Amino acid sequence: MANNKSAKKRIEIAERNRLRNRTYKSSMRTLMKRCFVACDAYSATPGDEAKASVQTYMRAAFSKIDKAVKVGVLHRNNGANQKSRLSAAVRKVLEPAS
Repeated sequence: MANNKSAKKRIEIAERNRLRNRTYKSSMRTLMKRCFVACDAYSATPGDEAKASVQTYMRAAFSKIDKAVKVGVLHRNNGANQKSRLSAAVRKVLEPAS
């Protein structure tokens, strides 16, 4: 346990930041999962509506990842890696196989 006032304050700040970071990470993971599910749905039944949902979820996930990097929840390389994973999955589904 903290012995002085500044240490107690740092504990409170760390807890506040932990909760804020958790909400960013959780919502980011949820949006990424929705994008992957939409990719699977599009590959099962291709159509304009499914394609639009894939692109919508990808945009939302990219936005959330960028905000998490900007706030400092994620390292920029981690954010770039997640965006790369998403775009690779979307590219694999949307572009025809060569």
